[in-house]
Amino acid sequence: MSFRRLVVGLTFLAVFTMAVRVSVDTDTWWHLRAGAWMTEQGQILRTDPFSLTRQGEPWVYPGWLAQVILYVVYRVFGIIGLNLLTSLMVVIAFIFIWSQLDAPPLLRAFVLILATTVSGVYWSARPHIFSFALTGIFLCLLARTREKNLSWLWLLPPLMALWINLHGGFVIGLILIGIYLAGEAIEVLLTTVLGKNKPSKEWHRNRSRILTLIAVGFACVAAVSLNPHGPQMLLYPFKTVSVGVLQDLIQEWQSPNFHRSEVQPFLWMLLLIMVSLSLSRRRVHAVELLMVTSFSYMSFLAARNIALFALVAAPVLARHSYAILEPHLHDRVVGPQVPERFARGLNVVLFFLMTLAALIKVAGPLSSEVNLEAIEASVPVEAVKKISIQQPAGPLFNSYNWGGYVLWSLFPEYMSFVDGRTDLFGDEILREYLMAWRAEPGWEQVIIRWDIQLALLEPYAPLARVLQDSGWEKLYGDEQAVVLANRTGP
Repeated sequence: MSFRRLVVGLTFLAVFTMAVRVSVDTDTWWHLRAGAWMTEQGQILRTDPFSLTRQGEPWVYPGWLAQVILYVVYRVFGIIGLNLLTSLMVVIAFIFIWSQLDAPPLLRAFVLILATTVSGVYWSARPHIFSFALTGIFLCLLARTREKNLSWLWLLPPLMALWINLHGGFVIGLILIGIYLAGEAIEVLLTTVLGKNKPSKEWHRNRSRILTLIAVGFACVAAVSLNPHGPQMLLYPFKTVSVGVLQDLIQEWQSPNFHRSEVQPFLWMLLLIMVSLSLSRRRVHAVELLMVTSFSYMSFLAARNIALFALVAAPVLARHSYAILEPHLHDRVVGPQVPERFARGLNVVLFFLMTLAALIKVAGPLSSEVNLEAIEASVPVEAVKKISIQQPAGPLFNSYNWGGYVLWSLFPEYMSFVDGRTDLFGDEILREYLMAWRAEPGWEQVIIRWDIQLALLEPYAPLARVLQDSGWEKLYGDEQAVVLANRTGP
């Protein structure tokens, strides 16, 4: 095994090892419920059958195919299958990023592992993991335009047709095409303004690339219509970000909290890029600058975009950090060399030992016990079991983060009050939920309006306290959750 192959093998072994984790989060459950419903009914969900507050309302969601895939994987392989599916999407994304890293093997490995560390906090068994993989693929194909290999761009429209049916993150693909188009246009403009070339000659030199990007962009926009809901899906991203409660309620839609250690690698990568761009001996292309600034801005607005930043920033960091190090690498003194045959054998042994260590590490996330412990820590498994056994009268008011698990474990006997489908509930219902959960003035009207007879809440929730003060009976309680039933009568 050559040294280059050893580095590549160990790098992706590390990526895979980091990616194999307990990937189920609180939103995974409602995706599984939706996938189960579509699989059992043999049709696409178009209205909401799951929630008390939006039942029967139109539900336009682009991730139906991902939900079916997640459910089928779960039904066949269980939670462990979801963990492996998530890690597979991560590895696919970084395989395509690796091909774009213009640097020696060790530097490429460093940049890729850093990008893996930066993005890792936002991997989970949800449709957005497919967007993560497709972002890596789009970046790889778009990079071919810099090499004047334009035929690869025509793979983007069919990929967009797939993406629109997997996740609402399809808009990232359109943004990437827009950035490449804007970057190429800026380069042409700068070259002519600075007098380096005549406008006609510069346009002739870049015309094919720019016109192909425009044509592919329009084809991708058209491909967005190839979904069960048609062209209206183009408006979906605007509908989602227009929900004002997102920033109040959901951590991943808030700005990053840099006091959290898992978020700090984002700062490290951003600072390294700033230093590399300022000291690089290579000219910074407009596309690179737009990529870094656009996705940095998006990451500061919403922490969920940090994972995408890691993908787009990795090639920029590799290219310009190598430009800084390259002169010093050529001047290094080479010492005595290990015989090639011995070195290859040593590399095989080292790879074997690292593979063995990786298998030991991933044994935890592939253990049923570890997964069960993680699930019990994130959702009220015992409280929900109590409801399932006793079957107290509903309707149910549930805490937001547990809505998906309610759907998975208690539907159809109980529906969720709210769950992770913020695009469905909108500001109106989410504000009602927050008013009630916080026991703010008007909370009683929310309980009365929806005829709530049962509540599944955190013990510290203000609503849990006021309901008990109002005479509601505690059916179950632990450190994680309480189940309260209305025994006060009409």
